[in-house]
Amino acid sequence: MVNKKRLIKLTQKLIRINSENPPGDEFKIAGFVKNYLNKLGLKTKIYEFKKRRSNVVALLEGRDKKRSLLITPHLDTVPAGESWHFNPFLGKIRAGRIYGLGATDCKGNLSCSLEAINSIVEDGVVLNYNLIFAATADEESGSGLGLVPLLEKGILNPDAAVVLDSDDFDIIITQKGLIHLKVKIQGRKAHGAYPWQGVNAIDIAIDILKELKAHKFTPPRARGAGFIYLKNKYLKPPTLNIGTIKGGDKVNVVADWCEFELDVRFLPGMSAGAILKYIRGIIQKHTRKFSPLKSGIPRNAAKIEIQGIQRPYWINQDQPLVKCLTAVAKKLKIQPRMKGSEGATTITFFQEKDIPAIATGFGASGCAHIADEYVKINNLYKGAMVLEEFIKTYQFDV
Repeated sequence: MVNKKRLIKLTQKLIRINSENPPGDEFKIAGFVKNYLNKLGLKTKIYEFKKRRSNVVALLEGRDKKRSLLITPHLDTVPAGESWHFNPFLGKIRAGRIYGLGATDCKGNLSCSLEAINSIVEDGVVLNYNLIFAATADEESGSGLGLVPLLEKGILNPDAAVVLDSDDFDIIITQKGLIHLKVKIQGRKAHGAYPWQGVNAIDIAIDILKELKAHKFTPPRARGAGFIYLKNKYLKPPTLNIGTIKGGDKVNVVADWCEFELDVRFLPGMSAGAILKYIRGIIQKHTRKFSPLKSGIPRNAAKIEIQGIQRPYWINQDQPLVKCLTAVAKKLKIQPRMKGSEGATTITFFQEKDIPAIATGFGASGCAHIADEYVKINNLYKGAMVLEEFIKTYQFDV
């Protein structure tokens, strides 16, 4: 049975262990989690893909050793920053809330999962499958030292997965895809008093960005140019954001370089390749007009660096993960909401391995990455109960 007082104290202890990323150091909190699970009799192991960037993987054996379910929160937090009214590493309780860095994202979810496992072991419950628990590093910086290599190296290879990284019992069943890219434009330097003697890379970049921002992602049967996409009731339309821009060396010099970064979020059914082809076409249109012989800039006046691509994700609501979690929540008088994620959660990494996955969690909506971050104690308590019941009753074939 879930112990509320124990859960509260556990959440406070986790908040008091600094795991800010950057700089990135999950060694101490991973050690705490490993010791906690060792005392419960679970088989545990630490994996590091960089020194002190620690991941904890644990196994609770069940009857059927051939089937496994993964439960995975993350260990790291964003930096605390300024503007806090509460000590971000104290876990102070006030008005039914626990305040502290990571309270919502994601140490509250971590404590719920540890308490749920504790309760299952205490009650002597033997699951029908193997439960794998992975508390991972580096989620706040892309999971390149955490979940990604754990999956790529086959250390984690479950039949299904639940990512604990959401709020208010929402069930995330879909999310947008992501393209991050950097564009470098080369011009020709000249004196700022004679701009016609040079080719201003900033001017070229502005023209490219104007056309990109004017682009419209269009729904089916809409008129006008643009990518066709299928509407998704859980997600807003696709977006393009200019994240950074910089260029030039001095105010009285024609800028011979400029670079900018783009963030594109796109829906299930859309092609990252088609989007990149369109962006390349616009860039080439605005750089080809400068003849190499006349302008003095090379033919490859623009370079595109792809920094990252993640495919969009979608899972059917009839999938056992969704049906079981929904039924358990309703049984405990909680009405979960099916939702989509505009941002990139780690559920997308599971589709590369054909592993069905959803995300859920028990944080406070709007509290992630803010000063005075908190989690509601009532959410923690109900969340641990939901998770415990879900783990005990989950069936792979429903």
